[in-house]
Amino acid sequence: MLLSVLGVQLEVQHIPLTEFSPSGEKKPVCVFLHEGLGSVALWKDWPIQVCQSLGCEGWVYSRQGYGQSDGISDVRGQGRLNANYMHREALEVLPALLAELHVTKPLLIGHSDGATIALIHASQYPVSGCVVLAPHVMVEDISLSAITQARDNFEKLKPRLAPFHKDVEVAFWQWNDVWLSQAFRNFDIRPLLPQIQSPLMAIQGIDDAYGTLLQIDEVAANAPQTQLVKLENCGHSPHKDKPEEVLQALKYFSSSLGKIQRH
Repeated sequence: MLLSVLGVQLEVQHIPLTEFSPSGEKKPVCVFLHEGLGSVALWKDWPIQVCQSLGCEGWVYSRQGYGQSDGISDVRGQGRLNANYMHREALEVLPALLAELHVTKPLLIGHSDGATIALIHASQYPVSGCVVLAPHVMVEDISLSAITQARDNFEKLKPRLAPFHKDVEVAFWQWNDVWLSQAFRNFDIRPLLPQIQSPLMAIQGIDDAYGTLLQIDEVAANAPQTQLVKLENCGHSPHKDKPEEVLQALKYFSSSLGKIQRH
């Protein structure tokens, strides 16, 4: 369905709670934040698997310009994203969306750009927990190299991405252009990480082509409560490359969170 948030129609998907605890308690609502080229559809059924496994309700949404959400006009000109686009998503859009959904203190689960957005949000807003898959806390040369390669291969990528986005050109170029812009080279959220008070888990594949393990090591260095999960034979999408291992890590993490009383 589409939901109006700050004047923009965003695609959202609800994952209902299937079983209530006999004690009247339920776990925090999971909110899934997609990667730089992701959408509701590109998560496929993984959010449903997570919510069923954790026994929680969930929400998935596509950011503006992705999936079936409203597009961006002149995405490579006046509509080009600014270098602070993830801060805006985390500190303006996401709080407004959660208010519309009547969700408080969610369990944020983010991948790549979505993981970065989750970290920024958790540094300023109360959350029950934060699980980040392959986050970007600063810009590395390996990231820019992989994103440059994606740009050069866009015509080959386009048919694979097109089924998941209303406008695949907008979805691709809003992400690619801002990451390869000179202004984005100084992107660094490490100063925000010590402000995160919630439980935190950071998961990354050892073979991630979009970032080294320094990314999650820096999360742990700046937020000592972080539980680190480093997966062998795993690339930039741990939930796709190692779904069982990630699901087990999520179950372990979720079991340690304080439960919320259901009213």
